[in-house]
Amino acid sequence: MQAIQSYLDSTYLKTDYESGSEFLQNFILEAIDHDFKLVMIRPEIVSFARTLVDNNNSKTLVGTVIDFPLGNSSLEDKISQANIAIENGADELDFVINYEAFKNGQEALLKEQVLKCTALCLTNKKTIKWIIEIAALSKTEIKNICLLIRDTVIANFENSDYNKVFVKSSTGFYKTKDNLANGATVEGIRLMVKNGSPLLIKASGGVRNLEAVVEMIELGVSRIGTSSALNIVNGKTNNTDY
Repeated sequence: MQAIQSYLDSTYLKTDYESGSEFLQNFILEAIDHDFKLVMIRPEIVSFARTLVDNNNSKTLVGTVIDFPLGNSSLEDKISQANIAIENGADELDFVINYEAFKNGQEALLKEQVLKCTALCLTNKKTIKWIIEIAALSKTEIKNICLLIRDTVIANFENSDYNKVFVKSSTGFYKTKDNLANGATVEGIRLMVKNGSPLLIKASGGVRNLEAVVEMIELGVSRIGTSSALNIVNGKTNNTDY
């Protein structure tokens, strides 16, 4: 197995901070110091993170979210947000797909989103991840949305592009009934790996300790988004709800 750090997207997507605050600086420097694969932050923090990473000659990537957390903006808005993130120095863009439109049978809308947003990222040599929000979907919907993304990418892009396109489980912000899991689950990840391959899979939401990380890697994920990255590498468990 590769070093655990190489799987971890150290994530902070809450908005209880001021841009450029000491907290954010320390969070980004933590990712740099521990060689985490990526630091995942809100779009307005991308430029700040890019500068810190570059000034420290770090290989840690800068990632951000697009149309987060609901995914129900227009294609034009998604593209606009993505262009700004790219201009500001993001390496990877995690788009929330319009999963509600998918549930309502609007497959053509999703295919257009996947095609045009993926093309934008690949043309700019960026990695794209499609967040499908598994807590909002049935098992059949998880399967079918993964197939839609996979088949759209296979039909329109080269084999060499597949390692730049992920299907990602969750935002971590979805509100479930009865406090059910709103992030990565074993069952959900199994469905994603089975139906999303050869695209890569990212597990996010609720992965808070080393045991859970190893379990997700063994299921076949290539990346894990977590706000508990430091605790994980230190063998601790984060007991918070984020």
